[in-house]
Amino acid sequence: MRNIYLAAPFFDEKQIERRDKMVKLLNENPTVNEVFIPGEHEEDTAFEFGTLEWQVATFKLDTNQIDVNDIVVGILDYEEADTSDPGTIWELGYASASKMPTIAVKFGDSNKLNLMLARSLTAFFNGEEDVENIKNYDFNLLQTRFSDYEVF
Repeated sequence: MRNIYLAAPFFDEKQIERRDKMVKLLNENPTVNEVFIPGEHEEDTAFEFGTLEWQVATFKLDTNQIDVNDIVVGILDYEEADTSDPGTIWELGYASASKMPTIAVKFGDSNKLNLMLARSLTAFFNGEEDVENIKNYDFNLLQTRFSDYEVF
């Protein structure tokens, strides 16, 4: 069983709803042990939100969690159909550069994905119906999985 770091925007209600749905699906997956949700651990720092000390502590907490987990799953939906959260993309890139498997999910119906992101992923779940399949994905085998999409 694998431990997952869930990279996702959590700045508005819709983003939190998608994140919570992904947590539910991952928790239903028998090959997933635990899911770390960064937005739920901001209080782990003893500093006031937004200060330099808080930024450094949050950065260290999140990068340490990426390092100690097995896989990063990133939700690409953000503000617009083809726009992704820069923090989520950075976390996926950091994981990929660390030779860690990366899985991306996109609830929206966009068929475009950045080339560099597309080629760095272990698997991609694209569209509301396809995202549901992550609950059956074998995180132990980590089979390469792509959807039809256009790269830019």
